[in-house]
Amino acid sequence: MSARGRTLDPDAQADQGSPAGASLAALLRCRRHEAGLTQEELARKSGLSVRAISDLERGRSTRPYPRTARMLADAMGLAGAERDELLRAARDGRDAAGPAAASEQASGPRNGTVPRQLPAGIAHISGREPELAELDELLGQDEQPAGAVVIAAISGMPGVGKTALAVHWARRAASRFPGGQLHANLRGFDAAGLPAEPGDIIRGFLEALQVPADQIPAGLDAQAALYRTLVASRRMIIVLDNARDAAQVRPLLPGSAACVVLVTSRRQLTGLAAAESAYLLTLDPLARSDAHELLTSRLGADRSASEPDAVSGLVDSCARLPLALSIAAARAAARPGFPLRVLARQLQDRQRRLNALDAGEEAASIRAVFSWSYDQLSAGAARMFRLLGVHPGPDVSIPAAASMAAVPPEEASRLLSELTQSHLMAEHFPGRFEFHDLLRAYAAERAATHDGELSSAALRRVLDHYLHTTQAADQLINPARDAVVGDQPGPGVTPEQFQNEQVAQAWLQAERQVLIAAVRHAADAHFPQHALQLASTMVTFLDRQGQLHDYVTTQQIALAAAQHLGDLTAQARAHADLGGAYGRLDQFANASRCLSQALSQYSELQDVRGQARVHLSMSWLDNCHNRYGSGLAHCQDALRLFTTSGEELWQARALGQIGWCHVLLGQHDEAVSVCLQALSMHRKLSDQLGEAAVLESMGDAHILQAEYRRAATCFQHSAELYERLGELYYQAEATTRLGDAHQASGNLPDARRAWHAALAILDAQGHPSARELRSRLNNADLGS
Repeated sequence: MSARGRTLDPDAQADQGSPAGASLAALLRCRRHEAGLTQEELARKSGLSVRAISDLERGRSTRPYPRTARMLADAMGLAGAERDELLRAARDGRDAAGPAAASEQASGPRNGTVPRQLPAGIAHISGREPELAELDELLGQDEQPAGAVVIAAISGMPGVGKTALAVHWARRAASRFPGGQLHANLRGFDAAGLPAEPGDIIRGFLEALQVPADQIPAGLDAQAALYRTLVASRRMIIVLDNARDAAQVRPLLPGSAACVVLVTSRRQLTGLAAAESAYLLTLDPLARSDAHELLTSRLGADRSASEPDAVSGLVDSCARLPLALSIAAARAAARPGFPLRVLARQLQDRQRRLNALDAGEEAASIRAVFSWSYDQLSAGAARMFRLLGVHPGPDVSIPAAASMAAVPPEEASRLLSELTQSHLMAEHFPGRFEFHDLLRAYAAERAATHDGELSSAALRRVLDHYLHTTQAADQLINPARDAVVGDQPGPGVTPEQFQNEQVAQAWLQAERQVLIAAVRHAADAHFPQHALQLASTMVTFLDRQGQLHDYVTTQQIALAAAQHLGDLTAQARAHADLGGAYGRLDQFANASRCLSQALSQYSELQDVRGQARVHLSMSWLDNCHNRYGSGLAHCQDALRLFTTSGEELWQARALGQIGWCHVLLGQHDEAVSVCLQALSMHRKLSDQLGEAAVLESMGDAHILQAEYRRAATCFQHSAELYERLGELYYQAEATTRLGDAHQASGNLPDARRAWHAALAILDAQGHPSARELRSRLNNADLGS
């Protein structure tokens, strides 16, 4: 770990500078530390014994001070004003007079008492070896630069084990700090809500250091100065637990490098890092294996081994939070005859989970421990915390949070920052924030009791945000798809805007999991219109990305929502989209059923465009089933209907698919002729997606004509267009056909390169056709 520059507290610097009136004992300790000498090293240099130097530093020596002081000044290399000051203190005999004398008498433990205030620790702490190693490296060094107080500020969410880690390290390292240990609970996040006053903590420290009550100064500054003087010559561990903020901690910091300080807080003490160069250590919930180990150590190996599924369920329900795991283990221990699966079932119920994680007292109740942090929030941050408890998850961006709370994005950013500083949320990626599962449950519970219908309005606003923003993105990446959202967003909602298709695509990728969760949440929360419209706006993106299982799931929800609303147009659209998704997953029976239902519903609605598009989908499905004649007939029906509706773009797309049907039927000359006609129309209309599809069909026609170089050129251009459009599955398909063209020409190395590139795309999507392509690659390698 690199050396860290430290900024000393001004009062500490004054103490280290030994103002006029300081005793010989105080000056000697100060100068020895500045010289970087231990008592043993100073004894060797001066010719005095270690015992004599120790007595001098405690103000208990009977030696002739002036002569001894000269020997020590020579040994420490003192000159000028520093040497004169030490000799003057020796002549004046100040170590027997005034408040400084009192501090010197108290600097050594009376009756051999060394303060050992650390609370009881735990025998074994699970999963914190990396953090303990960090503290060892930072705090466990024998020597520090002069005046460099070493501070570690440990922060994290409630119940994550901050105090346990600090106390465990301090007890483990205690033997290296013979001056003792001071500990104070600063009550920054306490049930009473009243943080400890620094003056009260310092007076407690002075009493532990054996200062008589009548010799403790009245003011905080004087008390702090005396405290720093007393600990200046000691190697001590000082644990300041549960700090509210940096201002509460600063008066309690020593001014000596001989001490190390551990601070724990639910807030990130960035001010302490900036001004005092504190090292910030943030604790996260345990890794799954460590959480399992913690639970097993509390339950016992035999009981855990007898119900491994229940133990895994408890780990999941406790979301790997040490306090929650400890409470669950305590409840299980209180009922040794009960099966663990009973407790696991209780914790699986999200509505009862917080009740189940209550061991009967505030410090052992997840709800109570969380409340101590929540109660410290500003009114705006508390409201944001509650409302985000009903957000679909798994995370939220600043613009979405702003719409949910109906505040400007700048205000939302400030409130989210307050929540992260308090470790009630985490900024796991720049600009994206997430809850711990138990904190989400607590926030939702608060929203239900505090906000009522207001939380439902907030959910509507954030669904509006996602719906209108996704619609804007969808219109950029696929302008040919009909817009499904007609209404304006509600008051307080500010949808996001995109400069171009690439930005829109990036936003959809970043929000994919949130959008899928939003579709489910909208349906569950009785917002069916939002569910079906949001699912519809995601079709192009999910299809192009090859996220076919998500495609199916969202369209199943959309169909159920449309049926609930009795909206026949929405049902037809959902059936058509769901049929396309099933077809892409090779579930042809389901695909055929959905497409037939869509065609019937569009016919009932007398929707010519809808019927034509379904005919194109049915053509594609027939071709996949080797029913090429039927596929051609569906394409011709689609072209006729699109001509009737006057849609030139879709006429071009129908022509392109007719060309593909001719390829499948082995009619390569007809295929090339029709594809050239379609290609001209697509280029005129700047329809790159249609152009890419036609080029792929032309490539296949050229292979039939044994024109392999022309075929490769078509496939290469097609793959490039698909890549530019973000059509990953179709890019893989065109790249695979490029490999086929190379193979047909006898160029096996280029064929393998193309197939490997296509396989990487399919594997990333988890697409079933990856298996066939991998088999082809293996056979090609064996053949070579």
